[in-house]
Amino acid sequence: MRGVAVIGVGVTKFGKHERTCAELFAEAAADAIQDAGVSPRAIQAIYYGNVVGGEGEHQLHMGPQAASVLGLPTIPTTRFETACATSHAAFRHAVMEVAAGVSDVLLVGGAERVLNLPTDAATEYFTYASDATFEQPAGMTFPGVFALIARAHMAKYGTTEEQMAHVAVKNHRHGALNPKAQFQKEITLEQVMKSAKIADPLKLYDCCPFTDGAAAVVVVSEEVARKSRKPVWVRASAAASDSMFLHDKKDLSRVLATERAAQAAYRQAGCGPEDVDVVELHDCFTIAEIVATEGLGFFEPGTGGIAAEKGWTSLGGKLPVNPSGGLKAKGHPIGATGAAQIAEIVTQLRREAGPRQVDGAKVGLVHTLGGNTATVLVSLLASE
Repeated sequence: MRGVAVIGVGVTKFGKHERTCAELFAEAAADAIQDAGVSPRAIQAIYYGNVVGGEGEHQLHMGPQAASVLGLPTIPTTRFETACATSHAAFRHAVMEVAAGVSDVLLVGGAERVLNLPTDAATEYFTYASDATFEQPAGMTFPGVFALIARAHMAKYGTTEEQMAHVAVKNHRHGALNPKAQFQKEITLEQVMKSAKIADPLKLYDCCPFTDGAAAVVVVSEEVARKSRKPVWVRASAAASDSMFLHDKKDLSRVLATERAAQAAYRQAGCGPEDVDVVELHDCFTIAEIVATEGLGFFEPGTGGIAAEKGWTSLGGKLPVNPSGGLKAKGHPIGATGAAQIAEIVTQLRREAGPRQVDGAKVGLVHTLGGNTATVLVSLLASE
């Protein structure tokens, strides 16, 4: 298997846009291609992620549309959909294609436009990523799913609502440093605790926002990477799944797919959690970050909330988590989220993150969760 690297990244501003998904992707992709310093003609295929384009824009067959708007209509393009993990899954497949020697230069990313929809419609469409036989008829939306996870974690380990609130405060503090973030202002612990209940114990400020946006990265072979400006090397990319059905999950206080994907990624890379310097993980809800930091092996089970409370996951702490602001403050453009996380880690490892830069970062981890914890991807990247 050949070495694989990322040599270009592009991310739009996250927030409400009047442009289509294809137009948003074209902006991010053009920036990634320019950043990579490659000719558009060098791109051999596009892997494109989108989740609710069919419902929100009445548009299927979105891959060729995105390629056409970008101005590369003859390039083979494939659309991916694995709920929130969509563009991270696209990235993993691109990495495997380049590593296998099939292609040398691939463009990977995703786009989503949700804020043109009423909140109830967006919530309904996104709920389609849960089971339609048992959970959708019961009204089990994703805040409800993660409220159950929070309750299980609180009952088993004593995790508190205040500890979850610390995650929100930290990620908004980081997001205030990110010009691409949807929310660029800090919040207080008191604001989080007094915000409206969404699904007990989760409050409004425990939940990430839907957003519009796009992200793209250029994935290349080692031979191409050696000629580029600042390659960031892909050391591992792993995927894992768990039951789609909540009633089949053995322990709601854990995300077993995260644990399996992390273990596979560490094996691929020949390293462990102690070697990671910076993390972008899936904080769709504050409890999701706490559970992920445990499942990825950074903290012992039951201590993720303590880590957030003590500032261990803040910039300047033991292990900075979500320096971009995470989904909580940066926003969650569903099909673009994984690619945006990868772009942030690449930016960190290049030492180009400005005021949110993690000092001395050499190894970064990306964790993206899809749906009700049924799909998880973990990738490890390194600056050398």
